[in-house]
Amino acid sequence: MAVVIQTRGKFDETFHPFSVVAVGTDGSTQGIGPARLTPWRSAAKPFQLATSLELLGDPLLSPQQLAVGAASHSAEPVHVELVESLLARFGFTIEQLRCGAHAPMHGSSARAVIQSGQKFSNIHNNCSGKHTFMLAAAAAQGWALDYRPPDHPLQQAILGRVHGWAQTSVDTALDGCGVPTFCLTLAGIAQAWHLLALCMKDDRDPRLGAIGRAMAAHPELTSGTGRFDLQLTKIANESMAVKVGAQGVFCLALPERGLGLAVKVHSGAAEALAAAVVFALQQYAPGSVTVPEEWDPLLVRNVVGAIAGSYKVQAED
Repeated sequence: MAVVIQTRGKFDETFHPFSVVAVGTDGSTQGIGPARLTPWRSAAKPFQLATSLELLGDPLLSPQQLAVGAASHSAEPVHVELVESLLARFGFTIEQLRCGAHAPMHGSSARAVIQSGQKFSNIHNNCSGKHTFMLAAAAAQGWALDYRPPDHPLQQAILGRVHGWAQTSVDTALDGCGVPTFCLTLAGIAQAWHLLALCMKDDRDPRLGAIGRAMAAHPELTSGTGRFDLQLTKIANESMAVKVGAQGVFCLALPERGLGLAVKVHSGAAEALAAAVVFALQQYAPGSVTVPEEWDPLLVRNVVGAIAGSYKVQAED
């Protein structure tokens, strides 16, 4: 059993069991923690994007455009501008996106929208990049422009490819942005991210390779200011593509090692995720990160910034 313990002073305050699965260069699988099915959530985005690109006929795109297409972005100005440029390129408007509106995750960007007198729109949704590519792919194939239903040809195409990439059975449920999310084993998720790592290195699937390299080169576009996944890439000692998913999911592809990692904090607590991911990297990719002695994602602070506790991992065979 592996558990993230959040301390407060000398006391253990909360406990968050988690699982890790690692798939190495030779395809061997290792893991710790309970083996359970889990929704993949937004950590599936590179694979959803790859299918959209295939159906679009592989248009020439910049790494920045690919990164925002696989993003759970914070709707900072750079993210919004990139999605707007993609919509213009494919000939669509913000109103044609089906992801729904929510406030930017980036606080000052949200305040700027309010102060401008505008309303939050589809483009501020963290999934607007993915949805832009889905909309364009559906249109390119002459399919219905409401691309969200599970039986839509686009979603069926994505599901079929995910089944092959994960090499396991895959079910679906409804994701937060309205399209299907995939429900499968953590081992299947790690297998897909292992494939992504291999493709980043040798281009055995050029679409996945390009997406993974774009994510590794531009983590500020797949994430946002101050968020854990972006902070992780800043302490990395090697190239890695990383992606958070809702409710305690986190995935990594390390191309130099051909390694795919999938982490699931079973409580869904986002605060516990950093400790679980750092543990996974130290366990299965030693030397891949150098963690500062007092690194904010592993600390508990009070409202004035004083350190009140920390997040630590306890693991037993």
